[in-house]
Amino acid sequence: MEWQPDEQGLQQVLQLLKDSQSPNTVTQRAVQQKLEQLNQFPDFNNYLIFVLTRLKTEDEPTRSLSGLILKNNVKAHYQNFPSAVADFIKQECLNNIGDPSPLIRATIGILITTIASKGELQTWPELLPQLCNLLNSEDYNTCEGSFGALQKICEDSSELLDSDALNRPLNIMIPKFLQFFKHCSPKIRSHAIACVNQFIIGRAQALMDNIDTFIESLFALAADEDSEVRKNVCRALVMLLEVRIDRLIPHMHSIIQYMLQRTQDPDENVALEACEFWLTLAEQPICKEVLSGHLVQLIPILVNGMKYSEIDIILLKGDVEEDEAVPDSEQDIKPRFHKSRTVTLQHEGGEGEEGEDIEEDDDDDDDTLSDWNLRKCSAAALDVLANVFRDELLPHLLPLLKGLLFHLDWVIKESGILVLGAIAEGCMQGMVPYLPELIPHLIQCLCDKKALVRSIACWTLSRYAHWVVSQPPDSYLKPLMTELLKRILDSNKKVQEAACSAFATLEEEACTELVPYLSFILDTLVFAFGKYQHKNLLILYDAIGTLADSVGHHLNQPEYIQKLMPPLIAKWNELKDEDKDLFPLLECLSSVATALQSGFLPYCEPVYQRCVTLVQKTLAQAMMYNQHPDQYEAPDKDFMIVALDLLSGLAEGLGGHVEQLVARSNIMTLLFQCMQDTMPEVRQSSFALLGDLTKACFLHVKPCIAEFMPILGLNLNPEFISVCNNATWAIGEISMQMGAEMQPYVGMVLPHLVEIINRPNTPKTLLENTAITIGRLGFVCPQEVAPQLQNFIRPWCTSLRNIRDNEEKDSAFRGICVMIGVNPAGVVQDFIFFCDAVASWVSPKDDLRDMFYKILHGFKDQVGEENWQQFSEQFPPLLKERLSACYGV
Repeated sequence: MEWQPDEQGLQQVLQLLKDSQSPNTVTQRAVQQKLEQLNQFPDFNNYLIFVLTRLKTEDEPTRSLSGLILKNNVKAHYQNFPSAVADFIKQECLNNIGDPSPLIRATIGILITTIASKGELQTWPELLPQLCNLLNSEDYNTCEGSFGALQKICEDSSELLDSDALNRPLNIMIPKFLQFFKHCSPKIRSHAIACVNQFIIGRAQALMDNIDTFIESLFALAADEDSEVRKNVCRALVMLLEVRIDRLIPHMHSIIQYMLQRTQDPDENVALEACEFWLTLAEQPICKEVLSGHLVQLIPILVNGMKYSEIDIILLKGDVEEDEAVPDSEQDIKPRFHKSRTVTLQHEGGEGEEGEDIEEDDDDDDDTLSDWNLRKCSAAALDVLANVFRDELLPHLLPLLKGLLFHLDWVIKESGILVLGAIAEGCMQGMVPYLPELIPHLIQCLCDKKALVRSIACWTLSRYAHWVVSQPPDSYLKPLMTELLKRILDSNKKVQEAACSAFATLEEEACTELVPYLSFILDTLVFAFGKYQHKNLLILYDAIGTLADSVGHHLNQPEYIQKLMPPLIAKWNELKDEDKDLFPLLECLSSVATALQSGFLPYCEPVYQRCVTLVQKTLAQAMMYNQHPDQYEAPDKDFMIVALDLLSGLAEGLGGHVEQLVARSNIMTLLFQCMQDTMPEVRQSSFALLGDLTKACFLHVKPCIAEFMPILGLNLNPEFISVCNNATWAIGEISMQMGAEMQPYVGMVLPHLVEIINRPNTPKTLLENTAITIGRLGFVCPQEVAPQLQNFIRPWCTSLRNIRDNEEKDSAFRGICVMIGVNPAGVVQDFIFFCDAVASWVSPKDDLRDMFYKILHGFKDQVGEENWQQFSEQFPPLLKERLSACYGV
C-alpha cells in the first residue's frame, strides 16, 4: 500500500513552508522550533517529498523550499531515516526528475546528489543506470532533469565514480556523455561537457581511453552559438592543457587562434574561462615556443581586458570619491591568517631569505572585488607571460602603453597603470630606460581626481619600489614617499588601503634609507590611527610593524617612542581578549618590541602579562573541548600562536630584561604544554620562543631541560618543515648554554639531525639550521659527536658556505674544528669540501682563523708536499687563491 499524507498534517506542513518565507525574525524563530518538533516524526520527510513532487497545485517556490528543507534533513540525519521513508524519497526523486518546471527539476537533482554523497551510491545501485537510461527519453524535461542530476553527482563524487568500489561505471557513462555533445538542445550539450569535464584533472581511465574522441567533439563545438557551451569548451581545453598537453600539441596553432577569439567573447563568463588558458599555458615548458608568434595578437587583447567593466565601476562605487567617514561592514573584512615565526639565517649578499615553505602573498590590486574577473585574470596572465618572455614582450606593449598612460578617459588611463604594474617583475630590465620619465608621471597620478586612478598608482609604484630605492634618494624616493604619505591620509578608503600596502612594500625595500624621514612618517601613520575605519586599521598595523622591521634600532629614540606607543597601547587596552583584531596588533607590537629593544621596557609588563593570559585561556579552552566536545567550542588557537610570537619578540628585544617577567609568571609550564600541542603551528611558535628564552634568560629554562629535550627530539621530523626547523634551532641554542652537561641528550637528537642533513630535497633553511646545531653539539660534546663526522661532513660544509659570518656560524665552525681534532680520519675523504667552507669566511675571529690554519697545515704536513700539490690541483682557481692568501697553503 503506497504511503498517503494525512490531510491535516499536509496543511500543517504547507503553513510551515509559507511562514518560513516571511521576513519577520519572530516568525522565523517559530518556524525553526516547529521544524525541530516535526523532525521527531519519522514520516515528516515523506510530507516534504510529497509537496515537492506531487503537489503540482502549489506555487513552485514553496515546492522547491520543501525539497531544500528535506535536503538539509538528509544532510543532518539520513542515517536515521526508516528504510521505508528513504525508499519512498528515492522512488519519488527518480519518478519526477522530468518535472515540467526547471526549478523543481534542479531541486530534485540537488536532493539526489545529497543522498548519493551520503554513501548511498553503493546502496542505491539502480540510481546511475536509471539516470543514464532516462537520458534517452524523448521528453526534453526528463532528459534535462536527469542530466542535471548526473552533473551534480559527477561534481560531488568524481573520485568514487572512478574507483573499483562501484565497478567502474564511467566505462559506460563517459562514452554515453560524449554522444550528447551533438544534441540539438544547447542546455543538454552544456550538461554533457560539464559532466565529462569533472574527470579531466583526476585523469579518469575511462576518459583517457576516449581522449581523442573527446577532443574532436570539443573542436566540433568550437563555434557553438550558446555561451554556456562555449564556456564549458574553454574550461575543458584549459584543463587538458594541464593534464594531456601531448594530445593538444598537434592542434596548438588552431587552439591558440580559437582562444584569442574567445578571450574577446561578448559574454564575460566565456572570456574569463578563455583567459585562464594563457595563465595555464604560461606554466608549461612549451609556452615560449608555441606562443611567440601570437604575442602580437594576444597582448592587445589582454591589455584591453584589463579595463574596469561598467559593472566593476558600479560595484566599486567608482564615482564615490569620499567615503572615509562611512564605517566598514563586517563582512567586507577578510579573515587574517597569522604566519608563525620561522628562524632563518642571514645570507651573503642581502638580507635573511624567507623560508622556502612560506608561500608568496599575491599582489592583488583590487581586493574588494575578490571574486575573480576578466580584469584580474588578464592582469595575472600578462604578469606570468612577462615572466616567461621577459623583455621580448616590450615591443608589443610599449607602443600601446604610451596611448594608455596619457589617455583623457580615466578608465583607460587606469588600465594603462595596471599594465605597467603587471609587467614590473618580468620586464624590469627592459623598463629601466623608461622609468626616469614614467615614475614622475605615476607620482603625479597619485593626485588624480579619480580615487580608482590614485589607488592603482599606489600599487604600480610599489612594484617599482626596488628601482626607486636604487636611485639617489632625492630623485624619486623622497617625492614618492611624500605623495604616498598624503595618500595614506586620502579621503577615500580604497586609496588609503592601497597607499598603506604600497608604503609597507616601500619600507621593505628602503630599510634604513627611511631613517632621515622617520619623524614625518610617524606623524602620518599616527594621524591615520584617528582617521581610519576598521578594515584599514588592520592594514595600518602592518605598515607600522614593517616600518619597525625595516629601520630596527633607529626607532629607539625618545621622540619616536612618544609618538608611536601611546596610540598603540590605547588600542591594546581597548581590545578584548577574544577580539581577532588582536592578531595584527600583536604582530605589529612584536616588530616594535624587537626594534625598540630597551626602549620598550616601560610598556612591556602589561603586554607580557596579557600574552601569558591568552596562552593560558586558549590551553584551558582546548582542554575543556577535548574532554567534552559536545559542550564546549574548540578554541581559535591563532590567539595562542600570535601571543607566543609576541613573547618571542619581547625576549628578543628585551634580552636579559625579560628575566624578571619570566620569573613572575608560569610561562615555562605553559610552554611545556604548547610544545606538545597537536597543531603544528603552535609547536613551531613554542620552539621559537624556547630558543629566544634560552638566549635571554637560561636560568629559567635550565630546570626544565630534562623534560623538554625528549619533546624536541620527537619534533625533529622534516614532514613539518617549520616545526622541525625551529626545534633544531632551539636545540643549538640550548647546547651553547648547557656546555658539557648536554652530553646525556646527544643520543636523542643527533641521529635525527644527521638523517635530515643527508635527506635529498631538504629546504635550504632547514639544512642550514641543522648544520649549525650539529656544529654546536659537537662544540660542547666533541667526544659524542665526532665519531659520526664522516656521515655529515660533506653536506655540512656545502650548506654553510653561503651563510654570512655571524655568531651562529662562528660557534658551528669551532665545533667542526674541535671534532676534527678528535677524529681527523672522519674528514679525510671530504677534505676539499672543508677547504671550500673555510674559504667562505670573510673575516673569522683570530682564534678561529688559527684553528683553520692548524688544520689546513696539519693536513698538508700529513700527506706531504707532493700529494698536497696533486690534491690542490683539483681546487677551483678562486678557492686556491683565497686559501693561499689567507692561510698560506
